[in-house]
Amino acid sequence: MRHHGDAEVRDGALTDLAVNVRTGTPPQWLREEIAEALGSLAAYPDGRAARAAVAARHGVGPERVLLTAGAAEAFVLLARALEVRHPVVVHPQFTEPEAALRDAGHAVERVLLPAADGFRLDPAAVPDAADLVVLGNPTNPTSVLHPAHRVAELAGPGRVLVVDEAFIDAVPGERESLAGRTDVPGLVVLRSLTKTWGLAGLRIGYVLADPAVIAALERAQPLWPVSTPALAAAAACMRAEALAEAEGAARRYAEDRAYLLAGLREFAEVSVSGEPAGPFVLLRHERAAEVRGRLRDVGFAVRRGDTFPGLGVEWMRVAVRDRGTTDRFLRALTEVGVR
Repeated sequence: MRHHGDAEVRDGALTDLAVNVRTGTPPQWLREEIAEALGSLAAYPDGRAARAAVAARHGVGPERVLLTAGAAEAFVLLARALEVRHPVVVHPQFTEPEAALRDAGHAVERVLLPAADGFRLDPAAVPDAADLVVLGNPTNPTSVLHPAHRVAELAGPGRVLVVDEAFIDAVPGERESLAGRTDVPGLVVLRSLTKTWGLAGLRIGYVLADPAVIAALERAQPLWPVSTPALAAAAACMRAEALAEAEGAARRYAEDRAYLLAGLREFAEVSVSGEPAGPFVLLRHERAAEVRGRLRDVGFAVRRGDTFPGLGVEWMRVAVRDRGTTDRFLRALTEVGVR
């Protein structure tokens, strides 16, 4: 469960279709913001300005915001800080939430969404006894975007509903987002700035939740968990100009994804389950493991799918890239014998 896309690109000079970080990032203006923050490294990090910026961006008070070292840290904090008896993780999805819960000593129940139904969410499949439910939206690796009203149906008295929205800013208009909602009981929304802005190495994300939950998570954090450069990046990415840039990137993703899907339809052996809405596409091929190996031989890295609960060796995830890269990838599929 601790296998992630970065492991696919550590060896060799490969075209990276395995990691879902936007190419060409961070942009120059963001690099300059981060570089300017280096002059303050002698002082301990002060997250108040960044926290206020995130709160203002989502229309909530700062007491409903917690800054974290990437969204991944939030999963660890949730697993350690919340007193839950029956956690449920909806799969296939990012494996770190379940791994963090198991590391904290929790017995985790899985709800597997079937490929035959396009990996669509069925709230009725989640047991009533669940007091913690974790779901990605859009979900990694399926790229399915669940309707916000269906996700909200998972909420209820005595239950914490964790929605991982790490890729929602790659969706035009951030449609179906629950960020900023205060009317959904027990809602915890996780956001990441590492994907759209190319900050995976800086580690910055945040949590939006009820103040009592935020306080519990904050008590579980070490002192000064987010660095000064990361705080500067967080504040900068909340500005109106940055949000407009992210929206433009999301619209390009949608266009480039449609181009990739159109090309994939030319291959009878390749299928796509569900309706992809994120910056990646989940593909099914009976010989996916063999295809992945051959793609590496011709210079392309794609993400294996069998490390995600609910998926097998016939699945692989491909990041959405520009049309030139997609054309080269499609030609590579033909070259390695995909028909």
